[in-house]
Amino acid sequence: MKQIVVIGLGLIGGSMALDLKKRVPSEIIGVDVSDANAERALNKGIIDKIGTIEAVKNADTVIVAVPVDLTSKVVSEVLDLIGEKTLVFDVGSVKEIICKTLSTHLRRKNFVAAHPIAGTEFSGPDAAVHGLFDGKVNILCETEKSDWKILDKALSLFKLLNMRIKMMDPAAHDRHIAYVSHLSHVSSFMLGKTVLEIERNEEHIFDMAGSGFASTVRLAKSSPATWTPIFMGNKENLLASLDGFIKNLTEFRSIIEQENTKELSKIMDDTNYIKSVLSGIKENTDS
Repeated sequence: MKQIVVIGLGLIGGSMALDLKKRVPSEIIGVDVSDANAERALNKGIIDKIGTIEAVKNADTVIVAVPVDLTSKVVSEVLDLIGEKTLVFDVGSVKEIICKTLSTHLRRKNFVAAHPIAGTEFSGPDAAVHGLFDGKVNILCETEKSDWKILDKALSLFKLLNMRIKMMDPAAHDRHIAYVSHLSHVSSFMLGKTVLEIERNEEHIFDMAGSGFASTVRLAKSSPATWTPIFMGNKENLLASLDGFIKNLTEFRSIIEQENTKELSKIMDDTNYIKSVLSGIKENTDS
């Protein structure tokens, strides 16, 4: 790959550019709606030079790492400009609406719908880090609609990033990700909001906060510019996950109110099974 264009130079796009610079002999051109972000990425050595969307005309690979509400529009514009052999993939955490919108594009075969399950609570070029994708899962959707040579190119690139590949239907992806990712962010934001509301009257609350609070509320530091479009883009699945979460919170509150210690202990004990689930995930990642 002689030339890779990365559109969107935040955490995911920037981190991908960093690792590809190390692992692929190519020129990395960065494109960002923010001139300040583009300059920052250049100064930090994340990209080799700043470009515009016109740069995709000569690109071997184009990575679209913009907010999910803009992804379909940007990918469509890129597909209008690229050559026959150019790989285009996105990194958005909502897949169904993107796949549906791009399904009729004349160059749909050049596109691979991807979602690397990786990230931190930080954003912007300064958040970019080496090795973010090592050992992480990358979910690909509707691969049957991609040209096999384009798909093979994508798989080779993801292998260089040390990612594990999972194929999934876009609707199933959005349904599952609402529970294991999007709901986590909502609960973290709302925990932070609840404590901030209390803190107005209890000025010492944060002096009492331990590591449990810090780890639970960590995701509340995530960028609203990133997560507002995600929540809206996966609205129906997120609402369903919130209904289940609220139901469990209501039941938990009732059990505490009734001082039913036996049931309280049982619920927590049953939920401890999540340790086994997460241990299995870690073992599969490490192997």
